[in-house]
Amino acid sequence: MKKIFADFSELVMFKHSVFSLPFIFIAMLVASYHDSGAGWFGWKLLILGTLAAVSARNFAMGVNRYLDRDVDILNPRTKGRPSVDGRVSNAQMLVFIFMNATLFIVVAYFVNTLALQLSVPILIILGAYTLFKRFSSLAHLILGLSLGLAPIAGVVAVSGEITLWSIYLGTGVMFWVAGFDLLYSLQDMEFDKVNGLHSIPSRFGAAKTMWIARSSHLLAVSFWLMFVLSAHLGIWAEISVLFAALMLTYEHYIVNKDFTKIDKAFFTVNGYLGFVFLILILIEVN
Repeated sequence: MKKIFADFSELVMFKHSVFSLPFIFIAMLVASYHDSGAGWFGWKLLILGTLAAVSARNFAMGVNRYLDRDVDILNPRTKGRPSVDGRVSNAQMLVFIFMNATLFIVVAYFVNTLALQLSVPILIILGAYTLFKRFSSLAHLILGLSLGLAPIAGVVAVSGEITLWSIYLGTGVMFWVAGFDLLYSLQDMEFDKVNGLHSIPSRFGAAKTMWIARSSHLLAVSFWLMFVLSAHLGIWAEISVLFAALMLTYEHYIVNKDFTKIDKAFFTVNGYLGFVFLILILIEVN
């Protein structure tokens, strides 16, 4: 059982949940703060929000791994994934995908009516990323949109509506994720060219990709600042945006200096960004 859990954890790269979880909680904290004057939204929504975020991500990653088997087996970077080397069978992946989709919809049912109505459209968007990169370089933006839905889902869970500030927050997340996915995709630039996969690095090259990623992260910071202003937050929220800007600047510095540091930029820097952003917002609303 321990081995099965480890294989599925590696399949969906569970530790990377750190990218999406902070921003759904940021939205929930701010929504609760606006609704009741206090940031705490209750144990029920904490549990449901966590289950929703984890099951949605598991579904998206499961679909990605299942549909990408034909290209992952050819890529030296990905041929050791459990979906390719036989540790997780095709049947097991399909069951995993179905179980997480079902869990997400059930959780949405227990949250509120709007959450339930949005659950299936959200799953469709989450599953679209893998298909997009077969025919469009916009796949990076679709991946960003997938994670950008998290804070919007968070405010829906607490307030039962979609607010303007949550759209700003989610749009910031979308450009943040798209930007660091562009950097991460530099590793597969030549592989994508040879195998007919669409990506901005394979289409425009490394130098232009770096500039597009910088622009994307500039937009992310801009939308996060608009979120802070629109949500009428104070100094700690402003510091969170400043911290994010500094971390993204550092990310581009280490990648531009040495492409072998892409993993460090992708995992370490972005992981700290989301976590510290959450802590500062938590201080702001309490």
